[in-house]
Amino acid sequence: MAKTPSLTKEDFEKASSNKELLEIINKKNINIDKVKDRVFYEDELKKLQIELVKLQQWISKNKKRVAIIFEGRDAAGKGGNIRRFTEHLNPRSTRLVALTKPTEVERGQWYFRRYIKELPNSGEIVFFDRSWYNRAVVEPVMGFCNESQYENFMVQVPEFEHMLCEDNLILIKFWFSISKGEQLSRFNARIETPLKRWKFSPVDRKGQELWDDYTHYKEQMFSKTHTSYSPWIIVRANNKKVARLECIRYVLSQFNYEGKDKALTTLLPDPNIIMRYHRSSKQLD
Repeated sequence: MAKTPSLTKEDFEKASSNKELLEIINKKNINIDKVKDRVFYEDELKKLQIELVKLQQWISKNKKRVAIIFEGRDAAGKGGNIRRFTEHLNPRSTRLVALTKPTEVERGQWYFRRYIKELPNSGEIVFFDRSWYNRAVVEPVMGFCNESQYENFMVQVPEFEHMLCEDNLILIKFWFSISKGEQLSRFNARIETPLKRWKFSPVDRKGQELWDDYTHYKEQMFSKTHTSYSPWIIVRANNKKVARLECIRYVLSQFNYEGKDKALTTLLPDPNIIMRYHRSSKQLD
């Protein structure tokens, strides 16, 4: 069996620069595609996060109100995306909203009330890790709401979002689309990794069993809540790192903030990864 080429201590001592080290690697025919991908990802992420800092300053200065919704099946990458958005932002004008199940009091109130109080204040960005759209997909699939509650929500949500738009709130809605096989792979990784095991829940277990039910309600949601003033943005998210970069690009592309013209990388999202929902578009899920 042929021996796999590798770098030696002498190779590192001989190379006086990264360029020389790359020349040695190429001469030895060592495949470093994964390393190159990682380096590219880290470099792009840093450049895009610099732009997010500029955007946040502009939003604060101009008293804008921005809400970004992250929706998708379990393990689609919502939390990981939000972390890359927020890790270098000023926490004084950024909030993460990830509500637990409603209390007894909240169950007796208008459904949207618990979300209204979480909407952004002037000069603030709020990231919703799941949102009022729980009632559009998760709740009917899992039996957490009745048919009447579901129907009322589907009628009311476009009007609710229209009122937000008319009140000058900027709303961005992401749906992270992953394949059934990718979801299973991520579930298994959560179970096997002690630091991620807390993410796995009984509801997650049902995700694979009820895949088709989720698909049905997801399509109903798109058909009734994708509007010109509040469109759904589909993210092809089987590749986590690519999805993170393109989501940030999309958000940045929606604003004309100060210093945007000095960006060190493109701020236009890849249309093969980020796209508006369309009935005929083929989705991973």
